[in-house]
Amino acid sequence: MLLAVPARAQDPPANLAKLVAHRETETETERHEYTYRQAVTIDELDGRGAARGQYRETRDVIFSPRHDRTELVVGNVSHGLKNLILTEEDFQDIRNIQPLVLTEDRLWNYETKFRGDETIDEMDCWVLQVRPRQILQGQRFFDGMIWVDKKEYNIVRMEGQAVPQIRTTKTENLFPRFTTLRKPLDGKHWFPVYTFADDTLQFRTGPQRIRLRIAYSNYKRFGAESTLIVK
Repeated sequence: MLLAVPARAQDPPANLAKLVAHRETETETERHEYTYRQAVTIDELDGRGAARGQYRETRDVIFSPRHDRTELVVGNVSHGLKNLILTEEDFQDIRNIQPLVLTEDRLWNYETKFRGDETIDEMDCWVLQVRPRQILQGQRFFDGMIWVDKKEYNIVRMEGQAVPQIRTTKTENLFPRFTTLRKPLDGKHWFPVYTFADDTLQFRTGPQRIRLRIAYSNYKRFGAESTLIVK
């Protein structure tokens, strides 16, 4: 009797990173044609996990009549953090690292390694590790894992951290590990819908646990009448 041998797993394309970067560039270009709402909440947690300070803001990413892209703060911004101070790098990460990564113009900054395949929400995905080749002063990068659907090479999930952590003799500017989830909102491109983090930052003065939530909703293509509502 012959021993049944399991079918060999499908190998990824040799140029997988370039295919992902090409699709990510298309997604970024398409997303730039959409208005949407971005709600950010950051909680400071004590040792028992209870919130003792909070930052909260909501912004609408919109266009002027001349199609210039801008942001409009909705309501009041809540500045209730007790120990943490948000920096320009934090807001850079919220805008540029946590939603999208690995476009063609950024690919040269990264090295990628294939880490296998996995099923995410019933979707067959390739798993890639993504790391910056070098840290350039004043720039922010992603260091982590991405899950890519095998058919269209869309990034459907990201897990990692914005780097570098910034430490000097006088200050520390530290950043949490996060996860970003995406959904196919226009039938083709996968847009970010939710980013979350629950991490403990190891400051010299002591650990500080934080919880980050970013919800992206009400995607609407500029000039279109319909709205894509993310729940």
